Amino acid sequence: MNIHFDARLDGDLPDIDKAEVLADLQRSLPELTLLHREEDLHPFECDGLSAYRVLPMLVALPETLEQVETLMQRCRALGVPVVTRGAGTGLSGGALPLEKGVLLVMSRFNRILEVDPDARLARLQPGVRNLAISEAAAPYGLYYAPDPSSQIACSIGGNVAENAGGVHCLKYGLTVHNVIQVEVITIEGERMTLGSEAPDAPGFDLLALFTGSEGMLGVVTEITVKLLPKPETAKVLMASFDDVEKAGRAVGDIIAAGIIPGGLEMMDNLAIRAAEDFIHAGYPVEAEAILLCELDGVEADVDDDCATVRRVLEVAGATDIKQAHDEAERALFWAGRKNAFPAVGRMSPDYYCMDGTIPRRELPRVLKGIADFSEEYGLRVANVFHAGDGNMHPLILFDANREGELEQAEELGGKILELCVEAGGSITGEHGVGREKINQMCAQFNPGELTTFHAVKAAFDPGRLLNPGKNIPTLARCAEFGAMHVHDNQLPHPELPRF
Repeated sequence: MNIHFDARLDGDLPDIDKAEVLADLQRSLPELTLLHREEDLHPFECDGLSAYRVLPMLVALPETLEQVETLMQRCRALGVPVVTRGAGTGLSGGALPLEKGVLLVMSRFNRILEVDPDARLARLQPGVRNLAISEAAAPYGLYYAPDPSSQIACSIGGNVAENAGGVHCLKYGLTVHNVIQVEVITIEGERMTLGSEAPDAPGFDLLALFTGSEGMLGVVTEITVKLLPKPETAKVLMASFDDVEKAGRAVGDIIAAGIIPGGLEMMDNLAIRAAEDFIHAGYPVEAEAILLCELDGVEADVDDDCATVRRVLEVAGATDIKQAHDEAERALFWAGRKNAFPAVGRMSPDYYCMDGTIPRRELPRVLKGIADFSEEYGLRVANVFHAGDGNMHPLILFDANREGELEQAEELGGKILELCVEAGGSITGEHGVGREKINQMCAQFNPGELTTFHAVKAAFDPGRLLNPGKNIPTLARCAEFGAMHVHDNQLPHPELPRF
C-alpha cells in the first residue's frame, strides 16, 4: 500500500496568511465568534499538558451545526489545519493548537438534549461535562459509568476523542463500551451518524474506530450514551501493604478469585501522603501502598464478595484492611483517590503525568522498574493507577525552573512507557497519544501498522488537515531516530515552544 505522507503530519506547517483566513471566515460566517487578538488567544495555548504551549492563529467558538459545517468547508478550501478542543483537560497535548491553524472550541455545545429513562439512554452535545450526565440521570436512579478523575470539568466530547476511562472502568468499561452513537461532521462539512440506538448496526464498526481517534477523523457534534441503574449497594475495602510489590500481586489475586470489583485502585506511599494531606480521607500514611476495592450490586452478593476479597487480601500480605462504614466514608475514600493528581501538585512545583497500560500479572515487575528508573534519574515518582485493568499513572515530580529537569522527566517518562510495551502493554490507557507520546508510537507499532493507520486517516481526511502532527508519527520520523522497537534510545520530542 503506497501512502503519501504529508510533511504536515510531522509538524511542518503550510504557509498560511492569517489576515486572509480571518477575512474569509468573517465574510462566510459573520455570526461566528472568532478570536484573533493575541491577548484573547493565550487562554487556549495548551491543554492539561501545560509544558507545551503554542499560540493558535485563530480560535473559533461555534454555537450551531451550520457554523461548524461552513467552518470545515472553508478551512478545507483554504488548506487550513483544524484542531478541535473540548474542555482542555486532556493530558497528552491532543488539543495543542497550531500557530498556522484554527482551534475549533466546542464548549458552547453544552446542552443535554434528552434523558430517556425507559431506554436508559442520554443524548448530549459534546461540551456537556462528564459529571453532569450522571447528575441529570440521578432522578431516574441511573448514572453514566465512565468517571475520569477530571469528571467535574472534562467534556463528553473529549472523553470520546480520548476513549476516557476512570476508576470504575474495570467492571463497566471505557467510553467505547458506553457510547452507542455519535454524530460527526467531516472535514468536507458533511454530517455522519456512526453507531445506532439499536443493539447493533450493519457495516463496519466505525463508532469504535472513531472513539479514541483524538480529533483526527472528524468533529463530534452529538453523543448518545448508555445509562446504568445505580447499584443497590456499594462497599469499599481499603487494604494497607508494607510493600508495593505485594499490593501489585494482590490485584491479580482478587481477579483470580473470580471477583470483578466495581473499582480497584492502587496508590503508593508518596501518593497516599499527598492525598491524605489534601483531602484527609483517613489514608494510612505509613503504608507503602494501599488498594481501594469497591464491590457493588445486590447487598447479599456484595457482602459475600467483601468477605472473599478480605480473605484474599489477608493471604496476599495486607497489614490492615478497613471497610468504609457508610456512604460518606466511601465517598471520602474515593475523594482521596480522585484528587491524587492535584494533591501531588502540592508536593512539587511541577509533575509529569504518565499513562501506560500493562497486563495485571506484570504489575510487580513494572513497579520495580519504575522505582529503579526513579533512583537512576533522581526524580521522585508517585504511582496512582487503575490497578484492576493495569492502567498506570506514574506522576514524575520535577522543577521546571531547574535547568534540564523537564528534559529528564520526559526521558524518564519515555522509559516508563517503553517498559510498559516491553511488558506486553501499551503506551496509553485513556489519555491518548497526542503530541506527548508520538515518538513512543514508534516503539509500539511496526512500519506496516503505522502505514495502515495513515491509510485510515487518509480515508476520512485526505488533506491531512485535522489535528496534524498528533497521534501517528510518519515513517520518516521513526526511521530517522531508528526507533521501530522498544529497546532504542528515548526519542527527542518534536520542537515545541515550552513554558
